[in-house]
Amino acid sequence: MTISELADWMTRGGDARIVLDAETGLNRYHSSPYPREVLAFASSTANDLSADAMAFLEAEFADGAAKLQSGGAYASYLDQLRGRISGAYSLPAGTDIFFAPSGTDLEYVALLAVAGRKPNCIANLLLGAGGGGSGCIHSAAGCYFANETALVADVKPGQPIDGLPPIEMGDFPVRNPEGEAFDSETLAAQMEGAISKALAEGRYPLVHVVHGSKTGLVLPHLDDIDRLQSRFGGDVAFVVDACQARITTQAIHDYLARGIIVFLTGSKFMGGPPFSGFALLPAGMAGTATPLAAGMATVFRRAEVPAGWAGAQALPASGNAGLALRLSASLFELERFQKLSIARVTRVVSAFNQVAGKLAAQLRARKVAAAPVEDVDEEFEHPIEMQTLVTLDLCHDSAGEVSRTLDFDSAVAIHKAMTADGVRLGQPVRCVKLADGRWGGTLRVGLSMPQVVRLDGVGDAEMSKWLQSAMDRIAAALEPRLG
Repeated sequence: MTISELADWMTRGGDARIVLDAETGLNRYHSSPYPREVLAFASSTANDLSADAMAFLEAEFADGAAKLQSGGAYASYLDQLRGRISGAYSLPAGTDIFFAPSGTDLEYVALLAVAGRKPNCIANLLLGAGGGGSGCIHSAAGCYFANETALVADVKPGQPIDGLPPIEMGDFPVRNPEGEAFDSETLAAQMEGAISKALAEGRYPLVHVVHGSKTGLVLPHLDDIDRLQSRFGGDVAFVVDACQARITTQAIHDYLARGIIVFLTGSKFMGGPPFSGFALLPAGMAGTATPLAAGMATVFRRAEVPAGWAGAQALPASGNAGLALRLSASLFELERFQKLSIARVTRVVSAFNQVAGKLAAQLRARKVAAAPVEDVDEEFEHPIEMQTLVTLDLCHDSAGEVSRTLDFDSAVAIHKAMTADGVRLGQPVRCVKLADGRWGGTLRVGLSMPQVVRLDGVGDAEMSKWLQSAMDRIAAALEPRLG
């Protein structure tokens, strides 16, 4: 199929995940960098570009985007994007922004930020490794995660990137075998032990926090992070995986104030096209980091790195028009969403949750808790983080009784079939167990920033009618396939 020039640009400057199938015009996540007439609640996986965002890009780049292949023009435009991000989130003075072709590439940023803090290797301690992107296990280990990067096409997944220190991996599961989320205190105690062990063995611990996992978890709590920082001080670093972008401005400020790096992407809740990412770095971190590893010249371009980071001059000075366009479209969605008050957002999200609850009941499914048991009363105080994403456990009803024995692979097949019918949900995730130990079937129903903005513009009755109609379509596509 033929797509517009701007849409074509947005399929370049990344890895194979953004390449479109010649027949379907979609990438491997069944999404597109152009508007389509489909019913989509797939913001936990990937979005199509909205019609409004495409109109914005067409006006912004009326004379085309080829100029952004020039290193100078690209650097100038990325600086504009830094200003837009800073304004949208009211970032503290001195916050630096590091751009990346995807959220998976952001893992390198945290490794670069702490490289050299200890003479031996980094202990990269992940939280819920199974809840991140599939390639993140490789990138968090300092290795390539695909057969290509945004710059080169001759690398292999698992191949170490030149110049990074040795990295030892660790993982803290966020849910028990029954699918219940561990409480913050339990996770913090596990982290404390792992940090102590790493330091005793001469490794520098880099600890991941999740703020909006694939099922909406936010762990550990800030007070538990504070206790760990109080004990270990500068002997530990934290990074927040908020790649779903289901996070408030205040939460971002809270993390940055504690010297914590924050990862965000534009292609999930933000509603932009796949793929793009950026890391928010606390003031002063870029200027004190060790020089960039030599292998970063195969991953990042010079303009994507914050000014003042040693070694950036060794990176290619070329441009990446595709990434610039994807970022700009995402920030268009972020900027208009950020203009809404919490009260207006809560109005939309509450209506969404009401109809999503009815959908779960109709399907004899239960909503997977987006918080540990002891936090359930707090869940509704955080509409952005907690309530814009509903994970449906298709194997159990609201009382926890078995409603069907649908395994994970079957849910994947159902998801694919529904997508072919024009109904896109978030991909299944492994967070529910069947009695025989297999992973159970799940699907995710997630709002996006563009949807919240659009629904904010209509009255209560019209909003409820549209949302109910959407859930009816999901039920009609899903029920016959549940067996």
